[in-house]
Amino acid sequence: MLRITAEPVGSEVSRMLLSEYFDARAASFPSRTYTRSSPDAAMFTPPAGVFVVAADEDHPVGCGGIRRLLAQDDATRYEVKHLYLRPETRGRGWGRALMEDLERRARAFGADELVLDTHHTLDAAAGLYAATGFSAIPAYNDNPNATRWYGKTLS
Repeated sequence: MLRITAEPVGSEVSRMLLSEYFDARAASFPSRTYTRSSPDAAMFTPPAGVFVVAADEDHPVGCGGIRRLLAQDDATRYEVKHLYLRPETRGRGWGRALMEDLERRARAFGADELVLDTHHTLDAAAGLYAATGFSAIPAYNDNPNATRWYGKTLS
C-alpha cells in the first residue's frame, strides 16, 4: 500500500530519491547538458512549500514537492517540482496519487493555481499531467531543462 508523507528535502531518504531523479534526468536528457539544481530546503518548508516521499510498505519509491511562487495577478501560485517514481513502480497509479496529494497540500496552503514545467521527451509525465487536469500554458520561467509548461486552476 502506498503511503505519502511529508519529509524534509534534506533528509537522507529525500536526498537519495532526488539523486536518482537527477541521475535519470541527466542520463535521458537529449543534449546531455541537463542542469542540476539542489532544492532549497526553505522553499519546501511549510507554508512556503512541502516535500513528500512515497513509500510502498517501508520501501521509498518516489517523491515530489510544491513550492510557492511569486503572486501572479493576485493568484496564489504553487509549483510542482521533482516528481519522481522509481521505474519499476510506474504504471500502478502512484504518479496520480502523488499529484493528488500535492494538489491537496497546495489547496491547504491556499493555492489558487498549480503550475509545473517539464521536457517534451517525458511523454508519460505529459500523460499524467493531462490526466490530472493540467493544460498547456505559456512559459512562466526560464528553466533551461523545460520545453513545456502546464497549469491547473484550483479555485
